[in-house]
Amino acid sequence: MTRNIAALSRHRYLAESPESEPWGIAVTAAGRQLCAPGTAYPPPGHPEDHAFSWDNGRVLPACQVVFILDGRGRFESRATGLQEVTAGTALVILPNVWHRYAPDFATGWVEQWIELRGPVVESLLRRETLHPKRAVVRIERTLEFTSLFDAIQSRLTGDSALACDPERGALGLQVLALVAAANDCGPAARSITALIGRAERLLADSVEHAPPMPELARKLGVAYSYFRREFKRHTGLSPHRYLNQMRLEKARRLMGATDESLKAIADRLGFSSPYHFSAAFKRHFGVAPEHWRQRHQRSAAGA
Repeated sequence: MTRNIAALSRHRYLAESPESEPWGIAVTAAGRQLCAPGTAYPPPGHPEDHAFSWDNGRVLPACQVVFILDGRGRFESRATGLQEVTAGTALVILPNVWHRYAPDFATGWVEQWIELRGPVVESLLRRETLHPKRAVVRIERTLEFTSLFDAIQSRLTGDSALACDPERGALGLQVLALVAAANDCGPAARSITALIGRAERLLADSVEHAPPMPELARKLGVAYSYFRREFKRHTGLSPHRYLNQMRLEKARRLMGATDESLKAIADRLGFSSPYHFSAAFKRHFGVAPEHWRQRHQRSAAGA
């Protein structure tokens, strides 16, 4: 390990700003450090609420992603058990999850890390896109991953860095997207992802004349129960609700761009009646379709 410690070791912690809330995600801390062979871990200099010992471990209120660039070590949580960590591994540490990690005493390691907070992180946790059992993630796109950490580090450690930085938050979101992609990179996961992608394309292409969902599953070569479960796991919606949402979105576009009657739009998109269409539209958008059209026609006329 020949990297210069002074060049590698740097970190900064900022308070979470209320101004970040509308953006949904904030990167509140970041760092990089070389942990040389034969030295104590973690090195001194971190705030007391972030430091920990191997004997005690720690629990954080935020999400951290730690990327190991060089060396090796170990990670442990109650969900994962003790696991080996090698270069090219990301440790995804979730809020309120006990954990501990450290480099091998003989090799040390080089690490980069960021800390993320906000509603986007909470949403990914609820949907189990982030999960305690998937805390040790092998990253294939290492150059892209490292460049994101470098960009975050640069924006956070500069003299003009602000607690609220939407661009820094967007970079953090890209880190989480690559973590999620890495978790789905096995052959079986790729096959399921391709299946759901094909289903979404078929539904988009046939939104006005979509086949019944069991028929769509047969066309895709899988059992309907399996298709429905995996479709909801990947999209957050059942196939039927997904199609219904696509129909309502298309109805709104037609209402905004044409003079087609609401009855004609309802018939065209497969709603059983104008009443059914109106009720579904109001549930989804919070306003009846005729009122939506009137409101936006007036806005357009006065523009």
